[in-house]
Amino acid sequence: MAEILSPRPAATVITVRDGPNGYEILMLRRNLNSDFVGGAYVFPGGRVDEADAGPAAQRRTLGLTDEGASRRLSLASGGLAYYVACLRELFEEAGLLIACDEDGEPVPLRDDESVLRFAASRREVNAATLDFISMMERERLLLDLRGLEYVAHWVTPTGPPRRYDTRFFVALAPSSQVATHDAGETVADQWIRPVDALEAHARGELEMIFPTICNLEAIAHLGSAIEVLEYARSLKNVVRVEPRIVTRGGEVAILLPGDDGYDD
Repeated sequence: MAEILSPRPAATVITVRDGPNGYEILMLRRNLNSDFVGGAYVFPGGRVDEADAGPAAQRRTLGLTDEGASRRLSLASGGLAYYVACLRELFEEAGLLIACDEDGEPVPLRDDESVLRFAASRREVNAATLDFISMMERERLLLDLRGLEYVAHWVTPTGPPRRYDTRFFVALAPSSQVATHDAGETVADQWIRPVDALEAHARGELEMIFPTICNLEAIAHLGSAIEVLEYARSLKNVVRVEPRIVTRGGEVAILLPGDDGYDD
């Protein structure tokens, strides 16, 4: 019998902003050569690193303790690391930094000197020559968790060579910053309305994986970026979803909890 791989902790963030025709979400296209969903459009995110759970990281956050984060994520401990990880990944992959100063005041990072300095820091972080938390310490900034909302929990089904236990969050994009893909793990960035992303996928123009599609379907009917955050905030119990991959009549199907045959 093949070994069943344990899923790795991961975090991703649905970044939203209001646009002229409704709210938009940030999507990144993964490098075609990636060994995980290459070419697909995804939300910024990735693995929870050991440093995300360390004391230095906890000192660089505002708005939530590990106890509160763990309670929200239905964990005994270690919940704050997921919040740190999703904002770290947002900076690494999209160049957006949701941060405030040590007095809790949002940092716009819009002047030319700041833009150039943080672009250079991002390159160092992505090259692993600078630790993300060390950058935050150097800049005397805190990750601002006050507007970060937990919205979904998906686990990769057994079968794929890589499995992730992923927590999905929602955040407002900093209005003064410009998102740019990292030209490494991601090769394109796009702001798009959820309904347009779903329609483009249906036409075969936008490759997306199943959890991405389901998360977009859950929020596509909402009218503004604030409504998306309010929707996430209203969820009292985020259900853990672990699809099953089955073969029926020679065709592969994805079953969700509650579907006929899921528990067979």
